[in-house]
Amino acid sequence: MSVSRRHLLAAGAGLSVAAAVQQTAHSADLPLLGTYDVVVIGSGAAGMTAALTAAGQGLTCVVLEKAGTFGGSAARSGAGIWIPNNSVILAAGVPDTPAKAAAYLAAVVGPDVPADRQRAFLRHGPAMLTYVMARSPLRFRWMEGYSDYYPELPGGLPNGRSIEPDQLDGNLLGSELARLNPPYMQTPTGMVVFSADYKWLALATVNARGAAVAAQCLARGTAAALRGEKPLTMGQSLAAGLRKGLLDAGVPVLLNTPLTDLHIEGGAVTGAVVPGGLVRARRGVIVGSGGFEHNAAMRARYQRQPIGTEWTVGAKENTGDGIRAGERAGAALGLMDDAWWGPTIPLPDQPYFCLAERTLPGGLLVNASGARFVNEAAPYSDVVHTMYDVNDTDPAIPAWLITDQNYRNRYLFKDVLPTLPLPAAWYGSGAAHKAWTLDALAASIGVPAASLRTTVDRFNSLARRGKDPDFHRGDSAYDHYYTDPAVLPNSCLAPLWLPPYYAFRIVPGDLGTKGGLVTDARARVLRDDGSVIPGLYAAGNASAAVMGHSYAGAGSTIGPAMTFGYIAARDIAGVL
Repeated sequence: MSVSRRHLLAAGAGLSVAAAVQQTAHSADLPLLGTYDVVVIGSGAAGMTAALTAAGQGLTCVVLEKAGTFGGSAARSGAGIWIPNNSVILAAGVPDTPAKAAAYLAAVVGPDVPADRQRAFLRHGPAMLTYVMARSPLRFRWMEGYSDYYPELPGGLPNGRSIEPDQLDGNLLGSELARLNPPYMQTPTGMVVFSADYKWLALATVNARGAAVAAQCLARGTAAALRGEKPLTMGQSLAAGLRKGLLDAGVPVLLNTPLTDLHIEGGAVTGAVVPGGLVRARRGVIVGSGGFEHNAAMRARYQRQPIGTEWTVGAKENTGDGIRAGERAGAALGLMDDAWWGPTIPLPDQPYFCLAERTLPGGLLVNASGARFVNEAAPYSDVVHTMYDVNDTDPAIPAWLITDQNYRNRYLFKDVLPTLPLPAAWYGSGAAHKAWTLDALAASIGVPAASLRTTVDRFNSLARRGKDPDFHRGDSAYDHYYTDPAVLPNSCLAPLWLPPYYAFRIVPGDLGTKGGLVTDARARVLRDDGSVIPGLYAAGNASAAVMGHSYAGAGSTIGPAMTFGYIAARDIAGVL
């Protein structure tokens, strides 16, 4: 085969000549499976929002989904959504302004993300949310009190900007409900639980409001059952609501249809190659296929060690297909070393992303030397960054969450009620250890006993005073979200005094990776030289995150994912 001008154009767009020949050959060799204005890769929050937006602009659209279910990691999540100045928080009286939001995001993100991308997110996020509510049954609730992660920075809000989906009846989806990706954690039987409820459910046996919230959750479940509903909340509600919008708009979601490559003609992306053929796009392809958290080779190539695909709670289909296809098409990659990290307990059935448990008073994190090394109540991504930062000189992977029986008597741990024994399988797997003395516990987890005793003694003295000059636990309003208000003088800090003692293995888990295709303020994918790859857009974890190496607040994954999916579709439609 001779190399034509078309091949040279494609090669100039970032492809090798061999790859350009291969891509061009698709048009002749592959059966055409369909032609649409817009082809969306992935049915998570980014992809379905993009498709819903494209359909609303009168464009024909299809969603191609690798899994046999729809919803991706969003369906598995708590579905917090961080979008400043949206109509939900403003109606609730949250004192947000565009100036505050811009100052805060700039302070959090720093120079890692171009200012025009930050402005695009802040400008279009509220409009996106309003649009989604107009085109789907989704409604949202303010997560009152869930602080921005750095509320002390300029523009930060101690009561938070995060929202979450309201309760949705799964019956709205009919038979399609059976194809919804299951949640990461099942809610208690008979209860309807929102993400914001978990803070209080952890305290239900020691706090009057916690008990009241538990009763409310049960009452919601009872009322829904009496109405014959199938109540959905959190990620299940978000994914189901977006899917219902697509059903009403006539947008097909083709399951079990993985992307194998992007189709390129004349240097422009003009379709998606899937098993069996080509799905052509007249106006653009939007990649919303998620990250690469389940691709061991990519994690080994780009990320710090140790790392494990078994520590992530992201959807198992997220193996970087869209990112790799974009790279073959000449796309620049960014933030590939990072993820939406969180301290995680590697339980035998699945990893447990540890939120309240490491923040509640009466627990502390220690490294392999038996010493504290971090503010345990800090934003979860920061804790893991610190684990990696110190690991080469003072190993902290794994770290250990140390607690006592007083802690276990008071607080829910994952789904184990206070006072009840932990599952034997946790001990058998090495994820949990129990001993009647700190020395015996130290021996069990392989840390120096004298150091662990000294660390706990020091921690106990600080807890009694209510001040942590060592790591400043409790200095930020964020630190107090998952804590016990009955504990004084600092709700983050309580001494360990009642045997037996417990240790939980902590590894660097994540909600998904956050590096991917580099995009501009219009969600267009860029080459290394900053030029645009025509016809190619990306949003969500397939793209380099607008949050850079940081994390502004609960929902900093899903809020921008939906927003840039919306931006991409509107840019394709010419109405941005």
